Amino acid sequence: MSTALTHAAKAQQSAENGRISIEPNHKRIRVFFGGQAVADTTCAVYLFEKGLLPVYYIPREDVNFDFLRPIGATTTCPWKGEARYWDLLVDDHCAEQSVWGYDEPLADSLDLSPYVAFQWNKMDAWYEEDQQVFVHARDPYVRVDVLPSSRHVEVYMGDTLVADTVRPRLLFETSLPVRYYIPRIDVRPEFFTKSDTRTSCPYKGTASYLSFTGPDDSEAVKDATWYYPFTTAEASGIDDHLSFHPDRVRIVVDGKVLEN
Repeated sequence: MSTALTHAAKAQQSAENGRISIEPNHKRIRVFFGGQAVADTTCAVYLFEKGLLPVYYIPREDVNFDFLRPIGATTTCPWKGEARYWDLLVDDHCAEQSVWGYDEPLADSLDLSPYVAFQWNKMDAWYEEDQQVFVHARDPYVRVDVLPSSRHVEVYMGDTLVADTVRPRLLFETSLPVRYYIPRIDVRPEFFTKSDTRTSCPYKGTASYLSFTGPDDSEAVKDATWYYPFTTAEASGIDDHLSFHPDRVRIVVDGKVLEN
């Protein structure tokens, strides 16, 4: 058994229903809305539910209930029980039905009554310690490794060679395919234009995109490549390197075409 699985078995408390578990999160978690820290804790737990992303559950005592207004809405989860909801109100800012908690545990579930959870996208900002976290809670069992490599990587848009390097950075992310990041100097800039598209990743940072315009007889491809102007510490090393969508280009590594 891997160290990660051994750790999970020791650290997590699992429900009898086999669907959910919780694990202590020792990081300081802060939630901001309307210019206020509406939650600030060092005692949050991860809630893991099969098939879903992890969620931070925060002790009620570390939530500023002065900003919460109870409402009548409820939902029922077969694995967790009946959830009650609150609106979040800070001055003239309102996030409706954005906080929930389970007052009564199910017989085969876990007691979540000491905690509440916040709807991620309705908050202004989330922090782990002093680093902002984007998109969703970070899964402690997802790992990102960036390694320098001497593999020969070529990228083609149709028949046009748009990138060629023997110094890529390879990004390995748990359960995902390898991504090849190519130094900007080894990508032909005349074939690309800036895109307005931005996406965020909780493990790597905020990505910017370039679209392929290519030679005059080439078909344009929107958002063909992306890069991170600034990265998280975990993804350090791919700053300003470009990576390509494997289903939009042909990537050749050491003479072998990658499968999509």
